[in-house]
Formats: sequence, structure tokens, C-alpha cells
Amino acid sequence: MSFSKLGLNRSLVDALAQKGYETPTPIQAQSIPALLEGNDLLGIAQTGTGKTAAFMLPSIQRLTSANNRVKPMRCRMLVLAPTRELASQIAESAKEYGRFTKMRIATVFGGVPINRNRRDTAAGVDILVATPGRLLDLIDQKCMSLADLEILVLDEADQMLDLGFIHSLKRIVKMLPVDRQSLFFSATMPKTIRELAGSFLTDPIEVKVAPVSSTAERVEQYVTFVNQKEKQALLTLFLENNEVDRALIFSRTKHGADRIVKLLAANGIAANAIHGNKSQPQREKALSQFRSGSVKLLVATDIAARGIDVSGVSHVINFDLPNVAEQYVHRIGRTARAGNDGIAFAFCDEEERPYLRGIEKLTRQKIDVVPLPANFVEEQERIKSTRKGPVPPEREERRGPRQAQGPRRPRKTHDAKPAGAARKPGGNRNRGGRGRGKPKAVQAKG
Repeated sequence: MSFSKLGLNRSLVDALAQKGYETPTPIQAQSIPALLEGNDLLGIAQTGTGKTAAFMLPSIQRLTSANNRVKPMRCRMLVLAPTRELASQIAESAKEYGRFTKMRIATVFGGVPINRNRRDTAAGVDILVATPGRLLDLIDQKCMSLADLEILVLDEADQMLDLGFIHSLKRIVKMLPVDRQSLFFSATMPKTIRELAGSFLTDPIEVKVAPVSSTAERVEQYVTFVNQKEKQALLTLFLENNEVDRALIFSRTKHGADRIVKLLAANGIAANAIHGNKSQPQREKALSQFRSGSVKLLVATDIAARGIDVSGVSHVINFDLPNVAEQYVHRIGRTARAGNDGIAFAFCDEEERPYLRGIEKLTRQKIDVVPLPANFVEEQERIKSTRKGPVPPEREERRGPRQAQGPRRPRKTHDAKPAGAARKPGGNRNRGGRGRGKPKAVQAKG
């Protein structure tokens, strides 16, 4: 089946052809005809299934056909995403799909000056891609109104709830016009998500493709059992012994991601980290270098990795196993994009074994165990020695004479003063607020 048979117009089909897209994915084939008819949609689909095109292509066609003029500080279509990276990725895809149209597209999210967002949206935009927090900032400053909204898309809804956006979403839905088309996407559909979907959607068509465990079937998966403190040695040996074209390395924490980058740098291996503590320019630079291949290793946390859609990722390395099994599937899916195969490797500490059992239960697969490399002990000892490191000559010179003179004398403290010792007049700065100088003279009465 071709895209043209789904009912898309010529300009969109030509834009897809320039990107090399000829055959729709299952979610696109099921969603596009229903959305062109104006139906609300509830989609259960994970990242990497092609859902951005599934909602963006029919939305652009409907906006173009309606040809409504957008007013200042308003938008016709709003896409809400949980992270900056995903918002940027969606906006970039929208620009590529709408290259033969006159759609005005803007992105707003935290981490950049809000005045820039105000300038980008001042004249009004056709498609606005936003994170909930920054959108509400603009609304509270009277710089954005949702009164004319025609299409609403809520992407990665489960991640928004994990990030605590539930109250923001409830505020936003109260501002929306009743007469609108709404699209709701989530990788999982627990009770909370379904209740939230009920407040956004009206008689939706439900599309469910690619169950959460399916991505794992296309990825070669391996695990090595190793102590947490020895994972650094295993990582350097893994990168040395395997042909890694481009790899995503996952850490459970932000500080852990930074430590991995420092370890690799100490071994002459270039890597960048991307997480919530990084500034927006730092995150954009890290993603740009990873996409171009100038830096082939990107260390990320689960939240920051949302929206990383980079082709050519050969390996996913789970330096830390996630405590939520679904996150593991999302991680390894970064190396199995659009039906491609990939390799995923996990480092499992004794305390992480319950996480591994949960992953194998979810994916219904037994992950192959790989033993530690033959030279692992030597590598571990080498890393230990580099952590201690020799004393630099300049420090040794400074330290030598001081050591020859014996230990330093203990510093004098106020506690060493004999009990009952008299204080100098005016010496207490904290009494009377006068600070230094003589005490104020007191005139005798009478």
C-alpha cells in the first residue's frame, strides 16, 4: 500500500518521497484515513512505530484544506510532548512533511529564554509543539491563547504522567474549545491514562499496534553479571572489543551519566551526556554531534532519551538496568528503528537481578548471558590505578619541604583561651551592632 492510497494529497506524498518513505507503517495505515475524516483517536503505540507521521500528515492536510487564518498569539494545532528533545523532533518532522505548504510551525519549551518563545509565537502559528510547563508560562503571561484551536495532540502521555504533568494537563484541557479534533498517544494504557484520555477525547477510534514487548524481538540482547563498581572496566573493554558505529549508553541517574563520560574521557574515548541538568545549548550540541557521528557515544537518562530519533545506532548499552521493565524496551528500541535490527547489552549487578527478571517476563524472552572478558581483572586493576594516579611533580616539590619540617601546629581557636580570660573592650562585633571601635560612652545620671 502506498501513502497516496490512504487519501493524502500530492504535496504530502512528494514530501514523503523526498524522505524516502514509500510504504506506511501499521499505525500510519490505520490512523491516517480515520484522522482525515476528523475522528478523535486513541493510539497505543511506542516510540519508533511512525506515529509522528501518523498524526502529523493528516493534520497538515486538514489545516491546509480549512485554510483558516491564524490570529496573533494563537495556534491552530497544538502538540504536547513531555521533553524538549521530543518536542524538537516532532517540530522538525512537521517542517519536513509540510515543506510544500505554507504552514507556520513553532516550538516552545523550557531551557531557552521565554522572550524567544514570545517572539516566535507573537504573529500566531499554524502548528505549535510545546512542553506543558512552558506553554502555561506563555498563557499566564497573556502571550498565547488556545481559543481557536482546531487539533490537539497529546504524545507520550504515560511519560507526561511520570514527569508529574497531570495538573498542567488538566489546566490546559479546560482552556480548549469543545469543537476540536483530539489525538491521544501512549505506549501503555493503565487506568490513569485511560481516565485522562476520557477527558480529552470524544467517541475516539482506538488504534493499537506494536505491543510494548515487540521491539525486543528484533534486537539481539545480551547480559553480563558484574559488580556495580566494576561496570566501568566492563564498559571500556566492551567498546574496545566490539565494532560500535554509534551507541547509546543508559544511566539511571544524571550524576551517573556524568561519571560515565568522565571515565570514558580518562581512557581517551569521546562521549557526551544528555540529561535534565544540562542546558538547552549543551543538549542540542550533544545531539548534533551524535547525529553527525563526530561523537559516537551518547550517555543518557530515560527521560532525556525521549525524542532521540537517530538512525544508525548500532548498540544500546544498559550501564544500569531500569527499575521499570517497559523502559528497557524503550531503550533498546533506539537501535531497532523502522524495522531494523540492533544489539543491546546490559550490565547487571546482583541488586539488579529482580529488574532483569521483570524484563524477561515482559518481553517473554530469556536474555543470553555473556561471561566477563578474559582480561577483565587486568582492566579493573588498571582503572583502579588511574583513579589514584601519581602525585604530579609540582605538587611533590611543594609537599617535600613541608613534610620535612614535621607536622603542622594545630591552629589556635577561641576554645583554647583560658576560662575567665578578660575580653578586650569593644571586641564583640555581635553585641550592640557597633562592630569595631570604642564602646559608646554612657553619660552618668544625676
